[in-house]
Amino acid sequence: MQRITITLDDDLMDNLDALIVERDYQNRSEAIRDLARAGIQQAAQEKGKSGDCVAALVYVYDHAQRDLSRRLVDTYHHHHDLSLATLHVHLDGDNCMEITALRGAGKDVQHFADHIIAERGVKYGRVVMMPTGKKAGGKRKPHVHD
Repeated sequence: MQRITITLDDDLMDNLDALIVERDYQNRSEAIRDLARAGIQQAAQEKGKSGDCVAALVYVYDHAQRDLSRRLVDTYHHHHDLSLATLHVHLDGDNCMEITALRGAGKDVQHFADHIIAERGVKYGRVVMMPTGKKAGGKRKPHVHD
């Protein structure tokens, strides 16, 4: 670990302290580390250099929209290597929500999510990406529980 000294103006420090209380951080260092990680990940994602990631794609759509279900299924089949699992929820007579777990290169996951969210009939959508710590295209080791 490295020890650093930073200077923050009073308003920013007040906001940081409020965040620490709100999220129940143990100390300022933990909060600043989380914020730094999030900022670094966001910058990498924006530049298309986020490496491998896992992601949650959440979207609400009108299930009666003409051909939307078929278009969504076709998109998923063309990107079967990214999709791990999907939860489908019937919200009301017109709307459904889907939550899909994705894994792959950040740029590929973002492209896929953008395509789904842009489909006509998808009302709301968001993707949350988290790094796996590997560079894009890195080999995955099998995960074993002891």
